[in-house]
Amino acid sequence: MFYLPLFHRLQGAQCLVIGGGQTALRKLRWLVRAGAQITVIAPDIDPGIKRMRDAGQLIIERRPFYPEAVHAGLRLVISATNAPQVSESVFARALENGVLVNCVDRTELCTIIFPAIIDRFPILVAVSSMGQSPTLSRSVRGWIETRLPQGLGRLAELAGRLRFEVKKALPNVDARKGFWDTVFSSPAATKAMRGKVDEAVRDAQQMLARQQAGGEIVLVGAGPGDPDLITLRGLRAIQSADVLMYDKLVHPSLLDYARRDVELVDVGKQGPREEAGAKGWGSASHPSGGPRPSGTHMQVAINARIVDEAKQGKKVVRLKGGDPFIFGRGGEEMLAAAEQGFCVEVIPGITAGMAAASSSGVPLTHRHVSQSVRFLTGHRVAQAQNFEWSDWARDDQTLVIYMALVSLEAIQERLLAAGKSPDTPAILIENATLESQREVFASLSGLAQSVAEAGVSGPSIIIVGQAVEVAEQARLLLRNAAEQPTQTA
Repeated sequence: MFYLPLFHRLQGAQCLVIGGGQTALRKLRWLVRAGAQITVIAPDIDPGIKRMRDAGQLIIERRPFYPEAVHAGLRLVISATNAPQVSESVFARALENGVLVNCVDRTELCTIIFPAIIDRFPILVAVSSMGQSPTLSRSVRGWIETRLPQGLGRLAELAGRLRFEVKKALPNVDARKGFWDTVFSSPAATKAMRGKVDEAVRDAQQMLARQQAGGEIVLVGAGPGDPDLITLRGLRAIQSADVLMYDKLVHPSLLDYARRDVELVDVGKQGPREEAGAKGWGSASHPSGGPRPSGTHMQVAINARIVDEAKQGKKVVRLKGGDPFIFGRGGEEMLAAAEQGFCVEVIPGITAGMAAASSSGVPLTHRHVSQSVRFLTGHRVAQAQNFEWSDWARDDQTLVIYMALVSLEAIQERLLAAGKSPDTPAILIENATLESQREVFASLSGLAQSVAEAGVSGPSIIIVGQAVEVAEQARLLLRNAAEQPTQTA
């Protein structure tokens, strides 16, 4: 049976509860909270219900149920008793008189049922199994409870204080929705939930003034590949975007979180392997049907598009693989926006180098082995003239090299020529954090050949340094442990 979820206003409404035990007490707490005029009929009364009576919250009739107690003047009647045939009589009288009725644990005798409730007043979340399993409803309530901040209700207070001001400033419904989506994902929301509602109101008013003056620009780090690794703040930004501009390293499932009316713009560029004519991963054409534009020219167009959309009063979310400021050209986009007077919000993401290391068990720093980490890009490194290769060849650091697949042989040769030991442990991680992730371990001198033999073609991170050996040692220990015969008594 399907029950339509509704929230009822019971302020001043006459309600009847039959039963005086703990079950009745639980229902009465909600009725008292709702401001109902309550009568309780039962021969025996729980002390908690008596205290409610003494506080003037309800009336008690200490007697068995009588059918005439259910009449057309009632809004709701609840049967919370195990007395034989009482619920059947209550249900029949309620139907005759057009009164809403709930007979506890008797779904067939209910015109309404009580859900499991998550209370973050004035935010209430109701969970129902349509009477099939109240225990399951309570379990689901527990799962949701852990995810909703205790101060969530203060966000409603924030919205209530600004409701008419926002409606006057933003007559368009979509503009108001976008504004509130932005507020609820901003530091103002955090302040409100911590009880600093006055500060939150001022912050939201400043955001409103900026939106009236123009749009918003947000750079969001989408993480290394696995969509579960995006931050909650980044996810909320996606959900509030008017225009969502994404590159080809963004997992497609993240786009499903955007609003239905969002404008999706694919701004993926050619990578170094595509520019070199390589086939395989990353060689797909642009949605327009032609080849993907290459780096610098495409970036200029992206910068202009971001600013143009913001000038139209839209919220522009630029979704970038990894972190916006780690080899993501986020700085260029921020400067282009600043030149036009737009302040850019930057939401960090887990950069691919760190994620690849962690998912492969490689500690980027390790006591007595690596005291520092360098993040480098191998893009067109073969043509680079000013790199300090001797500095890169130090033994007490870990090198994390992005976009190194095309230039792998040149990187390997130059590190060896600069004095890096041929036996230095190295690893290439392909498709880091995805189900298709795989690793190629090798010494520095043999890395290029091992990668070629493995047929690596996906986006890759290369890590060079003694810290790589820690991952190999851990895997060896686990393998040896697995091969040990089980000890028996």
